[in-house]
Amino acid sequence: MLAAEPTFGIMRKKSEHPATVKRGNASALTMRGLDNREKRVLRILLGSQNGGLGVNQILELAGWSDQAHAVGAAMGLVEKGFANLTEVENVHVSLGTEGVHAAKDGLIEQRILLWLAKQDRSNRTIASISEEFGRSESGPGIGLLRGMGANIVNGNLELHDLDEAMKIAGERMDFIKEIEGLSVNSSGLDEKLLEHFSKRKGLIVSEKSIKRTWSASERALTLDLNEVIEIDQIGEVTPDLLQGESWKEREFKPFDIHAPAPIPLGGRPHPLQSLIDRIRAVFLEMGFSEIAGDFVQTAGWNMDALFIPQDHPARTMQDTFYLSSPESIKIDEERLMQWAGTHQDGRGTTSRGWGGVFDAKESERALLRTHTTVNTVKHIANNPAVPSRVFGVGRVFRQETIDRTHLPEFHQIEGIIHEEQASLPMLITTLRTFYSKMGYSDVRVRPAYFPYTEPSIEVEVLWKGAWLELGGAGIFRPEVTQPLGTEWPVCAWGMGLERLAMLILGLDDIRELYQPDLAILSKMPIL
Repeated sequence: MLAAEPTFGIMRKKSEHPATVKRGNASALTMRGLDNREKRVLRILLGSQNGGLGVNQILELAGWSDQAHAVGAAMGLVEKGFANLTEVENVHVSLGTEGVHAAKDGLIEQRILLWLAKQDRSNRTIASISEEFGRSESGPGIGLLRGMGANIVNGNLELHDLDEAMKIAGERMDFIKEIEGLSVNSSGLDEKLLEHFSKRKGLIVSEKSIKRTWSASERALTLDLNEVIEIDQIGEVTPDLLQGESWKEREFKPFDIHAPAPIPLGGRPHPLQSLIDRIRAVFLEMGFSEIAGDFVQTAGWNMDALFIPQDHPARTMQDTFYLSSPESIKIDEERLMQWAGTHQDGRGTTSRGWGGVFDAKESERALLRTHTTVNTVKHIANNPAVPSRVFGVGRVFRQETIDRTHLPEFHQIEGIIHEEQASLPMLITTLRTFYSKMGYSDVRVRPAYFPYTEPSIEVEVLWKGAWLELGGAGIFRPEVTQPLGTEWPVCAWGMGLERLAMLILGLDDIRELYQPDLAILSKMPIL
């Protein structure tokens, strides 16, 4: 790591940047409200002749390699009035699971219309349509046709204008074909069709992204560059910092204890929700985007896609909530064949697989997701050639015995970095940055084993003289990523939210988070 990349909390000495000095002069005292990273970015913004700068430009000019440094410093300058932030939101649309099926087989309303066109009027009954297409498709399909002008008269489906209905269905199909295999900016798509498909489950997926640029503010333009100098100081007081003695010999950034602060009155968010909001804010500040997914998943996406063998103990009823309604969920045949090949003999990967026989019916069993990794795996499958940094905070379900540290329903913090240059050092730096922003800068990692990552690590933080394990991380195995269509490495991590909450809130029993006791909740710290 470059010496120019300071850690959060204590600003390190001997930065190689030419603006660094041991101590500032008298005029530099006006800049003591900024830390060294912010000063470096401020100098870059003041020297820019091209207007606003993006994250990659700031990284290159600052000599850093991780965007968390650039984004954190730039946002700090915005908060302190030395920089202006411009955000441009884009929405990219791609096909969902049902959309992929529709692109291959046709939309259900179009297939019914084509069938109707070949039938006599006497054979256009609801019963015959149900027999031809099955109840699972005929019901929604007839509903869509009624929205296109069809009526049900004496058990028959009557269309006033079959040609007009075919035209509408064709336009919808053209829309699906237009975005097949792509991630398309919504601004270039038909608004009415986009609104239509947004209301239909599983056909399209919309993902928002924000492009941020920063520029020097008017206040910053009044500064002399000679005032913007880096000094050796402590810029953030964290709980573990005060456990040692090193702070006694360092210089602190000044804190205004008389600065106005809001006084909490009346109700406030639940401590767990406040922690979730804080975690979201930290990841968004680090340049990540948030994703989410359904609670009900298939064993295939929940386990097979992660190269967990079908005879793994996690498959048993002791760990997983399998469903009776629906008992199974259909998975694309091509996807099942990919997983089968990977599991049996490593087909399509550099692995030898697990051997044995792959059971497609086991893969299609419906369950309540046991981890949020299923969301990130699906994200990669839908965007195999798109670099992404995403995270999610969501509920997961496991058949656990309820005690002071376990619940059958809890939250996970999940994230990935899917880039061509993703690496283990990048993963460790990201996790260190996250926990530092959460107030725990003393972080260490240990080798570990997880079925779907190699190498694998466990992340621990120092708390009151003891190391506490908070989550697992690693690089997805090629048996996971290659069947999804990507050759890029994927940094992944998963952390338990409730365990982090117990640490931050000082709880000994996880059940206290969910008890409707206002007296206990009101005494918990405000996050």
